[in-house]
Amino acid sequence: MDEMGIGEFSRRSRLSVRALRLYDEMGLLAPSRVEPGSGYRHYEPDQLERARLIAALRRLEIPLADIAGLLELDAAALAGRVAARWRGVEEEHVTRRRLVSALVDELNGKREDMYEVKVRDVPERHVLSVKRHVTPTEAWDLGKEFLAGLRDAALPRVEGEAGEVFAIYWGEVSEDSDGPVEWCRPIPEAETEALAARLPELTVRVEPAHREAYVEMGPYANQRAEDWPLADQALRDWARRERLGERGLAIAPEELGVRVTYAFTPGGPDCDFAVAYLE
Repeated sequence: MDEMGIGEFSRRSRLSVRALRLYDEMGLLAPSRVEPGSGYRHYEPDQLERARLIAALRRLEIPLADIAGLLELDAAALAGRVAARWRGVEEEHVTRRRLVSALVDELNGKREDMYEVKVRDVPERHVLSVKRHVTPTEAWDLGKEFLAGLRDAALPRVEGEAGEVFAIYWGEVSEDSDGPVEWCRPIPEAETEALAARLPELTVRVEPAHREAYVEMGPYANQRAEDWPLADQALRDWARRERLGERGLAIAPEELGVRVTYAFTPGGPDCDFAVAYLE
């Protein structure tokens, strides 16, 4: 079969003319020929397979920006990427089902603790930090940038749990809200001045001694942000039971920010989600 016009190609591929023009603009599916005067597009029959593949990937709700990279893969690699993406979608649906269940129970006046809340005392610490307004994706990108810089600097460690890296969410971080996030690394107090001079791009400050109510999230919690509302609800329920809002705290949770502490192990970062306060 000879080349076909955009109307015929639209009918055979089941993609609208509008979609075909969009895919051309994005470099996903260029016509084989464009008439110089009219700009009319022509396509070859062997382009139908690519068109149908793009349509299938879009039905899986894969963004067009991601499809561009996927189309460069061979069939086996593409199959692996699609399967991995679907596993992620299934995991996200499981988490969303838990969120829906928790919300429905809350609206019906029922409570079921999803996480065990523990309390720990955290000593005063000197920290190096970086703080920016970020989206959810950018929050972890900022952390990776921060951690890479620390590895290059070969910093001395504070031993034990008090020396773990942590991130503080000072505001709501979502697609709609770029609340500031601060990544922090405790440093030995005696070396604060020298380290501040070595790393002037980072902020040096003192974290006051405080208590933290926390839940253990397990490995790679930063990649399962859908779990965070469940942890947040567990901490809110605990705070309500402990009547934190009525106890006249010296430092309230909102003053110290919601935080995630990362214990980096060979199997990946083990995380906990916490709110800090001082009575």
